[in-house]
Amino acid sequence: MEYIGNVVQAALSRRGFLVLVGTGLSLPWTSAFSKSVNFTGIRPDTEDRLVVPPGFEHKVLIRWGDPLKNDKPLDWNRIYQNGPTQEDVEAQKHCFGYNCDYVGFLPLSKGGALLVVNHEYTNPELMFADFEPSDRRPTKEEALLMLEAHGISMVELSKHRGEWTYVKGSSYNRRITGSTPCQLSGPAKGHPLMRSSYDPKGEYVLGTLNNCSGGKTPWGTVLSCEENFHSYFWGDDRKVRHPQAGLIREINYRYGVPGDFARAYGFYRHKERFVVEKEPTESLRFGWVVEIDPYDPKRPPVKRTALGRFKHEAATCVVAPDRRVVVYMGDDERFEYVYKFITKGTYNPNNREANMELLDEGELYVARFDEDLTGRWILIARCEKSSGNDYRVIPNPDLPEPFKSDPVLCFINTRTAADILGGTKMDRPEDFEWNPVTKSLWLALTFNERRTRFQTDRANPRAFNSMGHVIEIVEEGQDPSAKSFRWHIPLLCGLPKAKNPAKQLLLYGKPVKGNTPPISAPDNLTFDRHGNVWIATDGNESTSRLGKKDGVYVLNPFTRELKMFLSGVPGCEICGPEFSEDWKTFFCAVQHPGEGGKGGSRTRWPYGDGCEVPRPSVVAVWRRDGRAI
Repeated sequence: MEYIGNVVQAALSRRGFLVLVGTGLSLPWTSAFSKSVNFTGIRPDTEDRLVVPPGFEHKVLIRWGDPLKNDKPLDWNRIYQNGPTQEDVEAQKHCFGYNCDYVGFLPLSKGGALLVVNHEYTNPELMFADFEPSDRRPTKEEALLMLEAHGISMVELSKHRGEWTYVKGSSYNRRITGSTPCQLSGPAKGHPLMRSSYDPKGEYVLGTLNNCSGGKTPWGTVLSCEENFHSYFWGDDRKVRHPQAGLIREINYRYGVPGDFARAYGFYRHKERFVVEKEPTESLRFGWVVEIDPYDPKRPPVKRTALGRFKHEAATCVVAPDRRVVVYMGDDERFEYVYKFITKGTYNPNNREANMELLDEGELYVARFDEDLTGRWILIARCEKSSGNDYRVIPNPDLPEPFKSDPVLCFINTRTAADILGGTKMDRPEDFEWNPVTKSLWLALTFNERRTRFQTDRANPRAFNSMGHVIEIVEEGQDPSAKSFRWHIPLLCGLPKAKNPAKQLLLYGKPVKGNTPPISAPDNLTFDRHGNVWIATDGNESTSRLGKKDGVYVLNPFTRELKMFLSGVPGCEICGPEFSEDWKTFFCAVQHPGEGGKGGSRTRWPYGDGCEVPRPSVVAVWRRDGRAI
């Protein structure tokens, strides 16, 4: 394995622009601002194939069940027909997981790269024949295999003649699953509500679950976001016996624990830690941002509790002018909030190890969007080390009990603190990304068909919002550490020719012209070297939206042009848009292909290996002529 310092310096070569943004220095590609999106756009469709524009090629890079080490792939046809064995459960710990979401590309100094991929959840109805939740299904082996299919995969990539492949057997390749020990760090570590029967000191958690979007730090680690963790816990919290049983029930209710989907996963029937009355605090140990070091397989994953606990989507890091690090986050549920965290300490580009605890001290904020197109960040709490491993937490003085007497609750029960302080309730805040060219933030709001006309506001202007929208935010002075901002809505998703205003596509407040494609349900975002906004969708296929497959769209914020770049396969959503460092390869994840059916009834994509069930996969796309995308 390479010397870790050399590896990380190579990884930070692309991250460096984050520091330039904060200092206000000009970027080398800003003169190309207004360059048009340089491809022929495609249209949403319903075919059972993945579609890219003319002049582009694509390939499946890695699929669910592919081995990371020098082992055989899982036999998914046998598993689908006959059910998994305990050997299959063990094998899944070393094979690529299910439902890939976030995709992070990190270069290696020797050439090649590392790919970090989240695995959000599982679809038992696609994985196992004739599956229906019951007292007998999932079986123990089905449940445990699904537990191990969650988490994160790290794989090394190599490039040959312009095409990337994954390196089976690389020393970098590893899995973090629903049973991998994760350390707890920050203000909530050791708190009574963070202790369990198997961890009486509140220092570690078994596993990370429902890992959705994420982000990369300037020091070359990856932040993985735990989202819908409530889905795995079952039981009767009225039977909880704990000194703080009432508070636990109150927090669980605010976060949706126990969850209705728990029966389909069945973890609680085989692992008591997922039964709320038997392990009352276990659910409180999920819903965090997890920091992972892809370059050092020996470093354990760490749940950074100072970043707050909610259904995390996105953890985008930006370095401010004073070199403090700002982390932008969304809480992906209807009527939830947008957050940011500002570190107390500053980023040290010359000492990687000095940054490894940077996310444990700082200030957590929630956003308020005002009707005059301004907004402000409201402090929830600040935390700092006092002595040894102890933390001093100072809550916002407007917070009542129990936050005053137990301020660590600001980080464990963040949603309730945001309720009290008056954050703006948004239409499912998903990805929240910093555009290094425009020096602005872009926030994807997927949809919220439950918002009534009495609940609309200027930041969420549509009642029964089935289409979703995108907000652009400019921090005061373009400084990520600012406490106020301006905002506007560049994209109200919908149909170009819709007669219903609630479903009409608007770009910068105006109806679109020409051959602009319909778009709905914006989910994940990234940016190319010109500052164009690449938008992956999750929900186009619904008949209340487009009735077409999900895909990837590109918005040029300078020419105000929207095109469609990629169309997925039936039942999937497209996640994790990401570029290689040379901008010549576009990566994305095809999550839950075939969802809405059973087994391979809707699709068996990716085809070609004899597999009878669909397999979530990561896809690479490139130009045939070898030029940058």
